[in-house]
Amino acid sequence: MEHFKDSMLNLVVETSTNLPPDVRRALKDAMQREKAGTQSDLALQTIAINIDMAVTNCGPICQDTGMPTFEIKTPVGVNQMVMKKEIQEAIAEATKQGKLRPNTVDSLTGVNSGNNLGAGAPILHFAQWEESDIEVRLILKGGGCENKNIQYSVPCELPNLGRADRTIDGVKKCIMHAVWQAQGYGCSVGAIGVAIGGDRTSGYSYAKQQLFRELDDINPNPELAKLEAYVMENANKLGIGTMGFGGAATLIGCKIGSYHRLPASFFVTVAYDCWAFRRLGVIIDPATGKIKRWLYRDETPAMKMARAEALPLTGREVRLTTPLSETPVRALKVGDVVLLNGVLHMGRDALHHHLISHDSPVDLKGGAIYHCGPVALKQDGKWFMNAAGPTTSIREEPYQGDVIKKFGVRAVIGKGGMGAKTLAALKEVGAVYLNAIGGAAQYYAKCIEEVEGVDFLEFGVPEAMWHVRVKDFPAIVTMDANGNSLHADVEKASAAELAKFA
Repeated sequence: MEHFKDSMLNLVVETSTNLPPDVRRALKDAMQREKAGTQSDLALQTIAINIDMAVTNCGPICQDTGMPTFEIKTPVGVNQMVMKKEIQEAIAEATKQGKLRPNTVDSLTGVNSGNNLGAGAPILHFAQWEESDIEVRLILKGGGCENKNIQYSVPCELPNLGRADRTIDGVKKCIMHAVWQAQGYGCSVGAIGVAIGGDRTSGYSYAKQQLFRELDDINPNPELAKLEAYVMENANKLGIGTMGFGGAATLIGCKIGSYHRLPASFFVTVAYDCWAFRRLGVIIDPATGKIKRWLYRDETPAMKMARAEALPLTGREVRLTTPLSETPVRALKVGDVVLLNGVLHMGRDALHHHLISHDSPVDLKGGAIYHCGPVALKQDGKWFMNAAGPTTSIREEPYQGDVIKKFGVRAVIGKGGMGAKTLAALKEVGAVYLNAIGGAAQYYAKCIEEVEGVDFLEFGVPEAMWHVRVKDFPAIVTMDANGNSLHADVEKASAAELAKFA
């Protein structure tokens, strides 16, 4: 199969840069249902522009290209060891080209392999089948939504819902709770795969397998089809909305499967995926390794998503330039749209842990920290950003308040919001949390005019401290310096809606 490696590279690149038609249709529907002029509407417009840009630029839709997971079916006699080696080579090449972010980190040493290869990475599931061709399906599921996967052992007590029993009603409660607990952390609007039964391990695996189904298919099991329809109807009543901003659209897909179980165990497992639902597949000729046809898409050009090529400005946006002073920052209120200019400092998990006990290599007084692990490439000796959307901020909650107070930071940018400790520090210092649109990696990369420098590259590209100059970088104030938090408000309001399903 001399062309197999090239076919796998093509699959990886297309999956990272071009959403399949079923996901586009679901997002279009979400855009049509959302009220014009709201924060969720602005977020969906940004997402639509980003999707179109990713195709045009052949760039990653989201900078978090996840842990590549392959489901592979082969006829008897195909050499799976050779296939594994060539898939790994294709992954390394896609990483080198900037179509994948180097995401694979040694759990013991913290060292990033730099090529997305390592123990257990990428994930490859082989199975034999009776067909004569090879089938390869790939899903790229980022860490933000991976962290919102959840498993319930029923019977159990659920916040706002009470007891969930070993019944269909109990399963409904678990699924509704799973959607609620994700809030904006997993880049809603999202989709879920659900496994009822199995053991703990098979439940997680089977839940993820449900995400390989098309979003608009109909479950062949009538009972599960009814359950999927129930979740789709009622999850969107929770009012969580895009990015957790509140709104009419929260879920774009729910796919459920059922396994037999042990008498002593009853698990309900939910795999959450974000709006950047990157999943494609191919049928391969086992003689040549060439692609015979694509799965999940036809040959028609990709549906254009955006209403316009740029976000419409209202004139009410607040333009700010770093370094920021206290007075204009304290004047910002939840819901304000900010257009940032000047220098931002990218940093996430490793950097925040480091800054707690060390000095910063640059002056952060009045500065803005952007929670971002970019796809950064070097060309002619100069760095540039190939993808640069926000990462989930809540991981930095143990550190962020202390970092703000220690260094005099005036703005923190990320997605999903942060907790009470950070909110208190914002109020004390006079700083704000700005919510960028999760997954909009191409859109935000375009706002970056120049990479001015980088520190701690030894942490790995996603964890390094990048210093970038931006122009009209849009974000929404969701936590202000007066103690207000949109995230806390939406969580409280959606909890009240969730309780109606008790």
